[in-house]
Amino acid sequence: MSETSATPDLTAERLRADVERVLGEPAGSVGEDDNLLDLGMDSIRLMSLVVTWRKAGVETDFMTLAEEPSVRAWSRLLLKD
Repeated sequence: MSETSATPDLTAERLRADVERVLGEPAGSVGEDDNLLDLGMDSIRLMSLVVTWRKAGVETDFMTLAEEPSVRAWSRLLLKD
């Protein structure tokens, strides 16, 4: 697994909003533990999130996020405590 580093530019609210945006889901509709693959997350959408979050200063990669595709897991990996 690759190292990840968090930044204040990525918040829990932004993470969830970014996920919902790429999935075309209404705000607040994706649950913390929903399997994002079941909701339509594919490799293209996931890579677009990786690029978006890297621009926000987060160091992560496709494989790290693909291992556990849920908002809760990604929040644990990417957000500061």
